[in-house]
Amino acid sequence: MNVGFIGLGIMGTPMALHLLNAGHQLFVTTRSKLPEAVAATSAVRCANAAEVARQAEVVFLMVPDTPDVEQVLFGAGGVAEALPCAGARKVVVDMSSISPMATKAFAAKINALGADYIDAPVSGGEVGAKAASLTVMCGGDQVVFDRVLPLLQLMGKNITLVGGNGDGQTTKVANQIIVALNIAAVGEALLFASKAGADPAKVRQALMGGFASSRILEVHGERMIKRTFNPGFRIKLHQKDLNLALQGAREIGVALPQTAGAAQLMQVCAANGMGDLDHSALVKALERMADHPVAEG
Repeated sequence: MNVGFIGLGIMGTPMALHLLNAGHQLFVTTRSKLPEAVAATSAVRCANAAEVARQAEVVFLMVPDTPDVEQVLFGAGGVAEALPCAGARKVVVDMSSISPMATKAFAAKINALGADYIDAPVSGGEVGAKAASLTVMCGGDQVVFDRVLPLLQLMGKNITLVGGNGDGQTTKVANQIIVALNIAAVGEALLFASKAGADPAKVRQALMGGFASSRILEVHGERMIKRTFNPGFRIKLHQKDLNLALQGAREIGVALPQTAGAAQLMQVCAANGMGDLDHSALVKALERMADHPVAEG
């Protein structure tokens, strides 16, 4: 197929390469310099998103936030300028993590222009993107989902159509709530253990064999102990996702007190120049309050 990919960042680049390596012709654009890994391939760089959409049957988006998606779709040189088109209906697949409410509005506008829309945010970070093992949470029509599923399977393993447009993004927000609260819980537990005089590495090892065991304890607990906070998923991006959760909660009349607390811990980190660290560095906010590090690294 002729496939478009817009947004070649830390995750977008390996995701696009999986499509290319499977034999699809790739048309790309990104706001920064074209990554060398993509430039060295047969991928065609386009001047803007509209040009990508003119060439591609399916257009993937992987950009940071809701305003970025809106600009790519409906701004000058955006995807909408290439719609409607002759021939088979094009499909826009947004794999960014953005507002569920805005997603519903974007999908309706794309549908009105004669194209289909799937929201398909992902979980798994840079590691999952490189390994093609991402969890993909989709919202859209079943027939459209079935059409793009073979492409999604090149990038992920656990791929679920949750419901209509917006439901994929809602699922991703729920995912980010769970992940953030688990990171905070692991941080508090290891900080408590360390300040009490126990070896946090051995505490973590013991907990991995019990009911408290989790991927967060396994992966991010180790990061907290070894002090390896190079980004797999940046604090500032997770902070954005929690803000989406809190904004959505206000709109639907739901209280999310634990989510608000985790968001404030991330705000402490961001306000102290740590927004580009991995989200496991949330523990640093707890360490500041305790005046005690989990470990020396």
